[in-house]
Amino acid sequence: MLAAQTRRFVARTAHSAADVAAAQALRQLCFRPGQAGEALDRDAFDARCTHILIEEAETGLLVCCFRLLALRGGFEIGQSYSAQHYDLAALEQFGAPMLELGRFCIRPGWGDPDFLRAAWAEMTRIVDRGGVEMLFGCSSFAGTETAGYRDAFAMLKEEHLAPERWLPRVKAPDVFRFARVVRGRADKAQALRTMPPLLRSYLAMGGWVSDHAVIDRDLGTLHVFTGLEIGAIPAARVRALRALAG
Repeated sequence: MLAAQTRRFVARTAHSAADVAAAQALRQLCFRPGQAGEALDRDAFDARCTHILIEEAETGLLVCCFRLLALRGGFEIGQSYSAQHYDLAALEQFGAPMLELGRFCIRPGWGDPDFLRAAWAEMTRIVDRGGVEMLFGCSSFAGTETAGYRDAFAMLKEEHLAPERWLPRVKAPDVFRFARVVRGRADKAQALRTMPPLLRSYLAMGGWVSDHAVIDRDLGTLHVFTGLEIGAIPAARVRALRALAG
Protein backbone atom coordinates (compact mmCIF):
# COMPACT_ATOMS: atom_id res chain seq x y z
CA MET A 1 0.00 0.00 0.00
CA LEU A 2 1.37 3.42 -0.99
CA ALA A 3 1.75 5.63 2.03
CA ALA A 4 3.82 8.76 1.43
CA GLN A 5 5.68 9.96 -1.63
CA THR A 6 8.16 12.65 -2.64
CA ARG A 7 9.47 13.30 -6.14
CA ARG A 8 11.99 10.45 -5.96
CA PHE A 9 10.94 8.17 -3.13
CA VAL A 10 7.93 6.33 -1.75
CA ALA A 11 7.38 5.14 1.81
CA ARG A 12 5.21 2.13 2.48
CA THR A 13 4.46 -0.44 5.15
CA ALA A 14 5.95 -3.91 4.69
CA HIS A 15 3.15 -6.30 3.77
CA SER A 16 4.94 -9.62 3.28
CA ALA A 17 7.72 -11.76 4.68
CA ALA A 18 9.79 -10.81 1.64
CA ASP A 19 9.41 -7.11 2.50
CA VAL A 20 10.57 -7.71 6.06
CA ALA A 21 13.50 -9.81 4.82
CA ALA A 22 14.52 -6.97 2.49
CA ALA A 23 14.58 -4.60 5.46
CA GLN A 24 16.59 -7.10 7.50
CA ALA A 25 19.09 -7.45 4.65
CA LEU A 26 19.57 -3.68 4.49
CA ARG A 27 20.00 -3.59 8.26
CA GLN A 28 22.64 -6.30 7.99
CA LEU A 29 24.47 -4.27 5.34
CA CYS A 30 24.40 -1.14 7.50
CA PHE A 31 25.05 -2.56 10.97
CA ARG A 32 27.16 -5.60 10.11
CA PRO A 33 28.80 -4.79 6.76
CA GLY A 34 31.45 -7.48 7.15
CA GLN A 35 28.70 -10.11 7.28
CA ALA A 36 26.40 -8.67 4.60
CA GLY A 37 24.99 -11.38 2.38
CA GLU A 38 25.68 -14.09 4.94
CA ALA A 39 22.68 -13.54 7.20
CA LEU A 40 19.86 -11.16 8.06
CA ASP A 41 19.79 -8.73 10.97
CA ARG A 42 16.76 -9.91 12.90
CA ASP A 43 15.58 -10.32 16.47
CA ALA A 44 12.49 -11.13 18.50
CA PHE A 45 11.15 -7.58 18.20
CA ASP A 46 10.66 -7.82 14.44
CA ALA A 47 7.49 -9.90 14.80
CA ARG A 48 5.90 -7.24 17.02
CA CYS A 49 6.84 -4.25 14.88
CA THR A 50 5.51 -2.49 11.81
CA HIS A 51 8.27 -2.19 9.21
CA ILE A 52 8.51 0.88 6.98
CA LEU A 53 10.35 0.77 3.65
CA ILE A 54 11.58 3.83 1.72
CA GLU A 55 12.15 2.96 -1.93
CA GLU A 56 13.34 4.83 -4.99
CA ALA A 57 10.18 5.38 -7.04
CA GLU A 58 11.75 4.68 -10.42
CA THR A 59 13.71 1.53 -9.56
CA GLY A 60 12.09 0.15 -6.41
CA LEU A 61 15.49 0.08 -4.71
CA LEU A 62 15.21 0.00 -0.91
CA VAL A 63 17.26 2.94 0.36
CA CYS A 64 16.06 3.33 3.96
CA CYS A 65 14.02 1.36 6.47
CA PHE A 66 12.94 1.42 10.09
CA ARG A 67 10.54 -0.37 12.39
CA LEU A 68 7.89 0.92 14.76
CA LEU A 69 6.61 -0.53 18.03
CA ALA A 70 3.37 0.97 19.34
CA LEU A 71 2.84 1.23 23.10
CA ARG A 72 -0.35 2.30 24.82
CA GLY A 73 1.59 4.32 27.37
CA GLY A 74 4.62 4.41 29.61
CA PHE A 75 3.38 1.44 31.62
CA GLU A 76 4.44 -0.68 28.60
CA ILE A 77 7.89 0.90 28.18
CA GLY A 78 9.58 -2.19 29.59
CA GLN A 79 8.45 -4.09 26.48
CA SER A 80 10.50 -1.85 24.18
CA TYR A 81 13.84 -2.62 22.55
CA SER A 82 15.34 0.48 24.22
CA ALA A 83 14.51 -0.89 27.68
CA GLN A 84 17.14 -3.59 27.14
CA HIS A 85 19.81 -0.88 27.22
CA TYR A 86 18.41 1.91 29.42
CA ASP A 87 16.64 2.12 32.76
CA LEU A 88 13.42 3.79 31.64
CA ALA A 89 11.56 3.73 34.95
CA ALA A 90 10.97 7.49 34.78
CA LEU A 91 9.02 7.09 31.53
CA GLU A 92 6.62 4.57 33.08
CA GLN A 93 4.59 7.59 34.20
CA PHE A 94 4.04 8.85 30.65
CA GLY A 95 0.29 8.58 30.27
CA ALA A 96 -0.35 8.60 26.53
CA PRO A 97 0.40 6.48 23.44
CA MET A 98 4.08 6.15 22.51
CA LEU A 99 5.90 4.90 19.44
CA GLU A 100 9.38 3.40 19.43
CA LEU A 101 11.35 3.96 16.24
CA GLY A 102 14.15 1.45 15.78
CA ARG A 103 16.71 -0.02 13.39
CA PHE A 104 16.65 3.16 11.29
CA CYS A 105 19.24 2.73 8.55
CA ILE A 106 20.21 4.26 5.21
CA ARG A 107 21.81 2.40 2.31
CA PRO A 108 25.52 3.35 2.18
CA GLY A 109 26.23 6.03 -0.36
CA TRP A 110 22.75 7.51 -0.33
CA GLY A 111 22.61 11.04 1.04
CA ASP A 112 19.57 12.50 -0.71
CA PRO A 113 17.49 14.29 1.97
CA ASP A 114 14.35 13.61 -0.07
CA PHE A 115 14.02 10.09 1.31
CA LEU A 116 14.21 11.47 4.85
CA ARG A 117 11.27 13.69 3.94
CA ALA A 118 9.37 10.63 2.77
CA ALA A 119 10.23 8.86 6.03
CA TRP A 120 9.04 11.74 8.21
CA ALA A 121 5.91 12.20 6.11
CA GLU A 122 4.96 8.58 6.76
CA MET A 123 5.87 8.93 10.43
CA THR A 124 3.61 11.97 10.70
CA ARG A 125 0.68 10.03 9.25
CA ILE A 126 1.20 7.20 11.72
CA VAL A 127 1.59 9.55 14.71
CA ASP A 128 -1.56 11.48 13.83
CA ARG A 129 -3.57 8.34 13.13
CA GLY A 130 -2.57 6.72 16.43
CA GLY A 131 -2.79 9.77 18.68
CA VAL A 132 0.88 9.24 19.58
CA GLU A 133 2.31 11.76 22.03
CA MET A 134 5.93 10.60 22.24
CA LEU A 135 8.41 9.14 19.77
CA PHE A 136 11.49 7.48 21.20
CA GLY A 137 14.30 5.12 20.34
CA CYS A 138 18.06 4.64 20.14
CA SER A 139 19.94 7.01 17.81
CA SER A 140 23.15 5.35 16.64
CA PHE A 141 26.57 6.75 15.79
CA ALA A 142 28.73 4.54 13.57
CA GLY A 143 31.52 2.73 15.41
CA THR A 144 32.24 2.27 19.09
CA GLU A 145 35.02 4.86 19.50
CA THR A 146 33.99 8.16 21.02
CA ALA A 147 36.90 10.43 20.05
CA GLY A 148 35.52 11.48 16.66
CA TYR A 149 32.25 12.61 18.20
CA ARG A 150 33.54 14.97 20.91
CA ASP A 151 31.73 17.99 19.49
CA ALA A 152 28.51 16.07 18.96
CA PHE A 153 28.51 14.85 22.54
CA ALA A 154 29.45 18.32 23.83
CA MET A 155 26.48 19.81 21.96
CA LEU A 156 24.13 17.14 23.32
CA LYS A 157 25.37 17.91 26.84
CA GLU A 158 25.00 21.67 26.40
CA GLU A 159 21.61 21.82 24.73
CA HIS A 160 19.71 18.57 24.48
CA LEU A 161 19.71 16.51 27.69
CA ALA A 162 16.40 14.98 28.71
CA PRO A 163 14.33 16.79 31.32
CA GLU A 164 14.90 15.31 34.76
CA ARG A 165 11.38 13.87 34.94
CA TRP A 166 12.04 11.61 31.92
CA LEU A 167 15.81 11.10 32.21
CA PRO A 168 16.90 7.51 31.41
CA ARG A 169 19.31 5.95 33.91
CA VAL A 170 22.25 3.66 33.25
CA LYS A 171 21.46 0.00 32.72
CA ALA A 172 23.91 -1.32 30.11
CA PRO A 173 27.30 -2.55 31.36
CA ASP A 174 29.33 -0.57 28.81
CA VAL A 175 28.49 3.14 28.56
CA PHE A 176 30.10 6.49 27.79
CA ARG A 177 28.94 9.06 30.34
CA PHE A 178 29.46 12.06 28.09
CA ALA A 179 27.53 14.49 30.31
CA ARG A 180 30.13 13.87 33.04
CA VAL A 181 33.36 13.58 31.10
CA VAL A 182 33.12 15.83 28.02
CA ARG A 183 34.62 19.26 28.66
CA GLY A 184 34.66 22.45 26.63
CA ARG A 185 32.26 24.08 24.23
CA ALA A 186 31.02 22.36 21.10
CA ASP A 187 31.91 23.36 17.57
CA LYS A 188 28.29 23.17 16.43
CA ALA A 189 29.05 22.90 12.73
CA GLN A 190 31.34 19.95 13.39
CA ALA A 191 28.83 18.47 15.82
CA LEU A 192 26.06 18.48 13.21
CA ARG A 193 28.37 17.01 10.57
CA THR A 194 29.12 14.00 12.75
CA MET A 195 25.61 13.39 14.09
CA PRO A 196 23.47 10.72 12.41
CA PRO A 197 20.64 12.17 10.26
CA LEU A 198 17.92 10.69 12.45
CA LEU A 199 19.30 12.36 15.57
CA ARG A 200 19.61 15.71 13.79
CA SER A 201 15.95 15.43 12.80
CA TYR A 202 14.88 14.64 16.36
CA LEU A 203 16.81 17.58 17.78
CA ALA A 204 15.50 20.02 15.17
CA MET A 205 11.99 19.19 16.39
CA GLY A 206 12.77 19.64 20.08
CA GLY A 207 13.97 16.14 20.94
CA TRP A 208 16.22 15.25 23.86
CA VAL A 209 18.71 12.52 24.74
CA SER A 210 20.02 10.46 27.63
CA ASP A 211 23.07 11.73 29.51
CA HIS A 212 25.12 8.71 28.43
CA ALA A 213 25.70 6.66 25.30
CA VAL A 214 25.55 2.88 25.21
CA ILE A 215 28.48 1.14 23.54
CA ASP A 216 26.82 -1.59 21.50
CA ARG A 217 29.56 -3.94 20.34
CA ASP A 218 27.07 -6.33 18.76
CA LEU A 219 25.94 -3.73 16.21
CA GLY A 220 29.20 -1.78 16.26
CA THR A 221 27.57 1.48 17.32
CA LEU A 222 27.31 4.08 20.04
CA HIS A 223 23.72 5.05 20.72
CA VAL A 224 21.86 7.54 22.85
CA PHE A 225 18.27 7.19 24.00
CA THR A 226 16.26 9.84 22.18
CA GLY A 227 12.81 11.16 23.02
CA LEU A 228 10.51 13.57 21.23
CA GLU A 229 7.30 14.81 22.82
CA ILE A 230 4.91 15.52 19.97
CA GLY A 231 3.38 18.48 21.77
CA ALA A 232 6.79 20.17 21.94
CA ILE A 233 7.34 20.22 18.16
CA PRO A 234 7.22 23.86 16.94
CA ALA A 235 3.95 24.72 15.21
CA ALA A 236 5.68 25.69 11.96
CA ARG A 237 7.44 22.31 11.82
CA VAL A 238 4.15 20.50 12.50
CA ARG A 239 2.51 22.32 9.59
CA ALA A 240 5.44 21.43 7.32
CA LEU A 241 5.32 17.76 8.31
CA ARG A 242 1.57 17.53 7.77
CA ALA A 243 1.95 19.19 4.38
CA LEU A 244 4.51 16.52 3.46
CA ALA A 245 2.19 13.81 4.73
CA GLY A 246 -0.60 15.10 2.54
